[in-house]
Amino acid sequence: MSARLKKDSLYFLPLGGVNEIGMNLNLYGYNDQWLMVDLGTSFADDAMPGVDMIVPDVTWIADRRDQLLGLVLTHAHEDHLGAISHCWDELQCPVWATGFAASVLRRKLAEKGMVDDVPLHIYQPGDLIELGPFRIRSMNITHSTPESQALAIETPQGTVLHTGDWKLDPRPMLGPQTEVEALRGYGDRGVLALVCDSTNVFSRGSSGSEGEVHDSLIPLLRDKPGRIAVTTFSSNLARLETLFTVANELGRHICLIGRSLHRFLAAAQENGYLKHIPNQVDDREAGFLPREKIMYICTGCQGEPRGAMARIAFGSHPHAVVSPGDTVVFSSKIIPGNERTLFKLHNELVSRGIEVITEKDAFVHVSGHPSRDELAEMYALVRPQIAVPVHGEPRHLVEHARFAQSLQVPHGIVPRNGDLIRLAPGAPDVVEQVPAGRLAIDGDELIPIQGGTLQVRRKLAFNGAAAVTLVVDERGSLRAPPQVLLAGVVNYDIEDIEAEIADEIADALVLLKSAARDDAALEQAALRAMRGYLRGLTGRKPVCQVQIVRLPQG
Repeated sequence: MSARLKKDSLYFLPLGGVNEIGMNLNLYGYNDQWLMVDLGTSFADDAMPGVDMIVPDVTWIADRRDQLLGLVLTHAHEDHLGAISHCWDELQCPVWATGFAASVLRRKLAEKGMVDDVPLHIYQPGDLIELGPFRIRSMNITHSTPESQALAIETPQGTVLHTGDWKLDPRPMLGPQTEVEALRGYGDRGVLALVCDSTNVFSRGSSGSEGEVHDSLIPLLRDKPGRIAVTTFSSNLARLETLFTVANELGRHICLIGRSLHRFLAAAQENGYLKHIPNQVDDREAGFLPREKIMYICTGCQGEPRGAMARIAFGSHPHAVVSPGDTVVFSSKIIPGNERTLFKLHNELVSRGIEVITEKDAFVHVSGHPSRDELAEMYALVRPQIAVPVHGEPRHLVEHARFAQSLQVPHGIVPRNGDLIRLAPGAPDVVEQVPAGRLAIDGDELIPIQGGTLQVRRKLAFNGAAAVTLVVDERGSLRAPPQVLLAGVVNYDIEDIEAEIADEIADALVLLKSAARDDAALEQAALRAMRGYLRGLTGRKPVCQVQIVRLPQG
């Protein structure tokens, strides 16, 4: 433990999930003991070629593994539990989850052969979990997936209320409403800090009800003549319940397409949710039914190339199809950064005579996160001494802290990943910055985002590659013309350019004379000649390699 940390102080330390949306990892520390809340993934961006997901770097807490009491999960979304199987070997702590979150987690662990390795404890909403100095009481809170929980974390220095992802929804369609009276009760007893979701802090009013989505979809889709395909997040089981009800009321058969949809549905049914799906057919049977009797529910709402929606749109799905006169509904938010991919998919569908409906066109989606009116109500219920905004980019966190203080919250602090924040005693303060970062999931490995592997990939993606093979004798004289291969460097006269580079390299090797007996000297001379030619031709610096084949004397 750092010399600056005092045993009688309460600390909050985010290692993921602030200054970003996703990849949540929160730590609470007291008396040299630590509680972890959530451990999730996030999407990679274009700067990480070949990588789909990233996880937080857990090195700091892994180095203190003997002080880590356990990990408590708030709900079953990937950005809150998806990193456990990747980081487990470093942490090896017990995990607490509700039944549904545990079902989702077990499937992820099974994919890596780890089901029996992780000590997984099931807690029910309202249960008390006692871990060292932390007494954790959970309560139901509405979100887009079942059994989402807020956590009241009681410590000797006061109670922290950790909301997780939440909203206030009078008609949630699946699961109970947020336990408003439980929140009010904690407010009456006194709350030190509210660690709270910031996703929609700029959105006026309330986030809207899932029941309102149902009411909007019925008239919107009632008279559509052809097939209807709806794509949404696989984990949004509240939306699945809405769509099942809508399809039944419209007299359409339901066809689920996408492996992750089936995985989440199986986990839900294990825990008593979505047990009855009216008029369900598989994708093979759907092809034999009249078009106006089918509703596809698909993965791929963000345009993912391997998602079911993209495969259907571009004609590569083996069974499901859409054709002119059909309707496709994107029942989800457009995540920033995905616009280009999604618009390409939208344009493909529209160009084929298919109607596309998004959240920009009609009321087909509500967020699972609170807007400003709901945030104001939360602060009125809980009345914390400190507002700690999380789950947002910098602009969200700054605005959330400002908004909380406008609601008479005495203190607001804007964290960064790695900020070790003393919550009590005294005024909240960042006492130290600890190492925090991101790791890329690359196959079965975790690799540094700024490490050599991704640096080479980025360079390859933007600049291409060039390679040359040199066949020389023991004196370093060429026994065959240099063999040059270019990839992604130029798109014209490639053979001529490869021949010119070979000549440049051959000329450079002649000048080496006696130094040509040294492989390192040969390699450097060839690299200089190849790089110099390509830089002058293209202005780029491709990844260059030299292979030397030295023939024996004889």
